[in-house]
Formats: sequence, structure tokens, C-alpha cells
Amino acid sequence: MKKFLLSVAYALIALVVIFMGGAYILPSEAVVERTIAIAAPPEKVFAIVGDLKRFPEFSPWAEIDPGLHYTFERPEIGIGQKMSWSSDNPQVGTGSQMVVDYEPDKRFATTLDFGDMGDAIIYIELGPVVNDTKATWGLKSLLRNPLERWMGLLYDREFGEDLEKGLGKLKAIAEKS
Repeated sequence: MKKFLLSVAYALIALVVIFMGGAYILPSEAVVERTIAIAAPPEKVFAIVGDLKRFPEFSPWAEIDPGLHYTFERPEIGIGQKMSWSSDNPQVGTGSQMVVDYEPDKRFATTLDFGDMGDAIIYIELGPVVNDTKATWGLKSLLRNPLERWMGLLYDREFGEDLEKGLGKLKAIAEKS
């Protein structure tokens, strides 16, 4: 019995070492990106994505809770514009995003603050492609500890479909008349 317990203890120690050591082999940042072609000029697409007040129009998360409440602060548009949201739905929760990069017709980025759930950078990059606009929506998040690094392996599966859905909604809005 003593040998069995010792073997179990060694196995547990080995698993902890593998978990901790393996985490430091994994990336320290998760990046998820999706791209779509939109049959509209970059300035028309940027007019939608470059203003946080229009974010609910193409947000894949807004439809999860029709009672989602938004508040807006600071400048009307550009760096410093801030949007906060609150929802009783745990899939949406509460948080805020603030514009940190604003390059008209090219790039728009915000910091996302999910409170205890962490933070991330979300960005949309635009570029002309023949008669269309190539729109890339991405999310970057620092993975600060071993558990976050292992969880980072799931980010593409967790957020990729949402980004695709949001880009599809953005395309439909931008391509209207």
C-alpha cells in the first residue's frame, strides 16, 4: 500500500511539473483573427466600425441579450471614446472598451476590460482590395499565468466564430445601398 501511495504521489508531482513546464512552452499571447471582403469602400466601412455607438449594430454579442445596456463617455469619436455595457446574462456580463488606436479608413482598436475576467485588445484593420475592402477583425490577449496559457489554446474556437458572425453582419450593413 505504501508503494502504491508513493507511486500516486510521484505521478501527481510529475503531472504538476508537466502542467507548469508545458505552460511556459505555450505562447504568452493569444491572437484570433478573421477576415472578410466587403463590397464597399474603406471609408464607408470605417464609418461603421470607427464609432463605438455603432458597435451594437454588428456585434455578435449584442443579440445574446436584447436588454443589454450601453453607456458612452468622453469624446464623440476617436481615441478616448469609451463604451461600457452591462447585462444580467453571464454570457455577456459587464465590461467596457476604450478606443486606443484610430486611423481613419485603416485601423480601429480598443482595449477591452472584462473586470475579473481579464482584458484584451480588439482591432479591425481595413484595406482596399480591387473594388472591395478587406476587413480583418482580431483579438489579442496576454496570457499571464500557466492556466491562462493552457486556456489560450481554446481562444480560436471560443472567439473565432463570433468574429466571423460579426464580420458577416458588418458586411451586410456596409453593402446596403
